[in-house]
Amino acid sequence: MHSLLTLALLILSWPGSHRNASSQMSDDNDADIYLTSPELIAKYGYPVQRHSVQTQEGYILELHRIPHGRPETTASPRPAVLLHHAFLCSSFDWVVLGPDKSLGFILADAGYDVWLANARGNTYSRKHVSLNPSDPKFWQYSWHEMGTHDVPAEIDHILAMTGQKKLYYIGHSMGTTMFFVMMSQRPEYNEKIYAMLAFAPVAFFTPSKNPVIHFVQTMAEMFLEKLFKVIGLNEFLPQDGVLNPISIAACKASVFTNSLCVGFIFSIVGKSTQLDRERLVVMLAHTPAGGSSREVIHYAQGALSGEFCQFDFGTEKNMELYGQPSPPRYNMSHVTTPVAMFHSDNDKLAPIYNVNKVFSALSNVIGNFRVPLKTFNHLDFMWGKDANSLVYEDVVNIMKRYEDDA
Repeated sequence: MHSLLTLALLILSWPGSHRNASSQMSDDNDADIYLTSPELIAKYGYPVQRHSVQTQEGYILELHRIPHGRPETTASPRPAVLLHHAFLCSSFDWVVLGPDKSLGFILADAGYDVWLANARGNTYSRKHVSLNPSDPKFWQYSWHEMGTHDVPAEIDHILAMTGQKKLYYIGHSMGTTMFFVMMSQRPEYNEKIYAMLAFAPVAFFTPSKNPVIHFVQTMAEMFLEKLFKVIGLNEFLPQDGVLNPISIAACKASVFTNSLCVGFIFSIVGKSTQLDRERLVVMLAHTPAGGSSREVIHYAQGALSGEFCQFDFGTEKNMELYGQPSPPRYNMSHVTTPVAMFHSDNDKLAPIYNVNKVFSALSNVIGNFRVPLKTFNHLDFMWGKDANSLVYEDVVNIMKRYEDDA
């Protein structure tokens, strides 16, 4: 998405093509473009910590912790909650809109010990005990490994640091995929979760009517993985790549290019009235945050098969790894944690028919909540201006209910 957007906007944002954005759009957000997640959190007056977590495979993940809200001076024991972002996102997306708008701050002010995850390979989790991101071996993983190794390591670290026995888990899109993988492969972690809240849950897939996504799915069926190998594309859309500054400049260049930028995003995730257009330049400065090409391929494989399965390495290697010619399905019956699902009518990446498949596969769904706004899209779960009243208030109420029962 980011590369196509950049190509389309680069010419349109060329100096002299349009009136300078400074006369049309606010530059108040410019300073935040260069802030990290911890720096943005501190800017708003919240306490913040960085934590490093090493996985069994040697990846070093960075967690960002908001131990309590602004009014408090001491961090008394508070229920812990782990937030896991979507594909190509980072901890920044949970705080980008500031207090009263972003879930990370809302939960901290509601009495929770907030932990913001960063998936391996993104802006904050690019370290390994022996591998460098320049080594193709660093990127030989998908969300299978992230669910099997990374999320359990994060949970264990949080529980060890807080002295608690359980925590809450909130996932958006790929953050839900990783959770379902974890519970399928390591069901003992059900005992460590009070409840899981799933925003735009992604597990089962069907061929998409979205032209861009359909193109990726078709490419996957033909030669996407081979193409990535030939061109040496192991890392997918890093945050520090050349695309980010070009896209930022393009989306700031004029009202026209900003509208084009917004329109392209809407064509992928669904049109919405919830996007803060002036804040978009800050969002694009931090998103995409990078990931592995194999994550893309794994999702494309699921879209083609219609199943929630482990990675398909081809018949020969599948026999070697799995003892069968095709990859095994994830066992969703292993998910016994209470799950609250949130979906929206206008979500093109997690459409209702796929969400219903997830609903039918789970045995302990405590609610399948439809966002009461027809234009609410996939990204609005993190970036929506009214997500607090539309989604987050219900989230806090559900968590408080389980807190009272604990």
